[in-house]
Amino acid sequence: MTETRSARDLFQAAYENRYTWEPNFPGYTATVEFKHGDLVLTGTVAVKANLSAEVAGIDDEEARKAILGQLNEVAIHRVRRTFESTHGKNTFSYGETDATGAVEILMGGKSEGDRYKLRNNEVCHVHRHIHGIVVTIDTFSSHDTGAGYLSHRYDSVYADPQTGEVKGGKIVFEDNYQKVGNYQILSQRIIQAEENGQPTTTEFNFTNIELLPDRVEAVAATV
Repeated sequence: MTETRSARDLFQAAYENRYTWEPNFPGYTATVEFKHGDLVLTGTVAVKANLSAEVAGIDDEEARKAILGQLNEVAIHRVRRTFESTHGKNTFSYGETDATGAVEILMGGKSEGDRYKLRNNEVCHVHRHIHGIVVTIDTFSSHDTGAGYLSHRYDSVYADPQTGEVKGGKIVFEDNYQKVGNYQILSQRIIQAEENGQPTTTEFNFTNIELLPDRVEAVAATV
């Protein structure tokens, strides 16, 4: 099947199969529970229509930054961008197909050296050079939202691009989502990592999720 489709077409189909928010996404508020070891904190969060995030009620600065970082990371991946605007300066070619049937796509052009693997019209492996570091992400399961897929269980490894030395060890993620209105919103993220050689688990639980008033409706109400 892949022999009759260009590598670009195959990659574009998987790219456009990702779940993203519509341009008129209104934003939302939620209660957040942060757990790390014996530390348990509760506060509130807001992700605005412009995708900027805020955290309130969390005095621990490291915890606040961690929550904010996760919200920003999720929002970045929900932005809807055309394939041409993101990958228009890249070239695509086939690599190998592994034992699971995942097809490797090798990037050239602007993203020279990056590579991906696709399976069932989803990206299941990412190897990218970002800001002087190489990040490798393997996805093991996903959520089918009916409007694109969302990763469920995956891991990431950061490495030096010159030596291949791993930085900080493997990080394992599990994400769960809740449909609120017409939007899939992150309701839980569990991160397993290492800290000083010891395994750690960090949980971000989001409840009482409510969409902010639709911008169009809000403007109409003021007229």
